[in-house]
Amino acid sequence: MALPTMTPEQRAAALEKAAAARKARAELKANIKAGTVTIAEVLESQDEIVKKTKVAAVLAALPGYGKARVAKLMEECGIQESRRVGGLGANQKAALLEKLA
Repeated sequence: MALPTMTPEQRAAALEKAAAARKARAELKANIKAGTVTIAEVLESQDEIVKKTKVAAVLAALPGYGKARVAKLMEECGIQESRRVGGLGANQKAALLEKLA
């Protein structure tokens, strides 16, 4: 399937939107790392940027959690690697919170 042709203005607007989303995700991860936002708050958030962030990226922002520990935690909770925060079910959220408590 071919990509739609965009005018230069549309392309610039899309690039700005993408940059804003990347900045928001970076701020979210920095807040998690600093401890100003809890995982429970992230999981219950209705913000679209938060919902579209991958669970693995959110967990990796926790102090003391690297790729291996995050992968093990997600496997124990039955969460796929590609899952995003907005796509988590109630049982998956509860299992994550229980493991992180």
